[in-house]
Amino acid sequence: MKIATWNINSVRLRIDLVTRFLAEEKPDVLCLQEIKCVEDAFPFKALRDAGYDHLAVSGQAGYHGVAIVSRLPLKKVEKREFCGKGDARHIAASLPGGLRVHNFYVPAGGDEPDVKKNEKFAHKLAFMDEMTDWFSELGPRAKAVVVGDLNVAPREHDVWSHKQLLKVVSHTPVEVEKLGRVIDAHGFVDVAREIVPEPEKLYTWWSYRARDWKATGRGRRLDHIWVSPALKKAALAGGRKAFKIHEDARGWERPSDHAPVTLKLAL
Repeated sequence: MKIATWNINSVRLRIDLVTRFLAEEKPDVLCLQEIKCVEDAFPFKALRDAGYDHLAVSGQAGYHGVAIVSRLPLKKVEKREFCGKGDARHIAASLPGGLRVHNFYVPAGGDEPDVKKNEKFAHKLAFMDEMTDWFSELGPRAKAVVVGDLNVAPREHDVWSHKQLLKVVSHTPVEVEKLGRVIDAHGFVDVAREIVPEPEKLYTWWSYRARDWKATGRGRRLDHIWVSPALKKAALAGGRKAFKIHEDARGWERPSDHAPVTLKLAL
């Protein structure tokens, strides 16, 4: 089973990129973040025409929003609200075989890494605390996949400069600690770093501010695929051939600032 995650940064604006990616990579499941539209405005027809008949959407006007696009039937769709904000940042669904996919868009956190000065940063930390508490309730046999734009680059080599970004939102020690607690709550496996260990650099996001994003190389690994312990063997069986950051998509016309990430699960 091939699972993909992509912060598309407006699905209506970039639906042609989505259908191109689906045609070229043929994932069984694609999880999108920042769809930036209400559910009624989601491009259902274009995705069904592309062969993806099973769709689950949690959207809101102009901001946030997540969706699961699938060739396979989706059951038990769940949209969980975090921090009482009423924004659309999570959707989950079950796939054949009992596998459950959780698609997240964790708050970016603004620019100032200070909870007293920046409510957005406080929201981000509280959001991850809620994730920790919630995931700790999963049973040891749960077949869970967690994907999405988690907006934290947790490792030293997940950013272009560890020292320069220690005080920059997405790589601060408190964010890294909070994300680590989410992982530890259920023993999740960070697939990227199991398959591609440090010190190799891994990035999934490059700022729009960089005119030549590839030449400057100032990226961060913000987009993640994790699996629960019951799926570790399936996730790692294919090694490097089974995991890919599709960096080329960052260079497509009018791209998202995030690249898609895919994993082939040997189920």
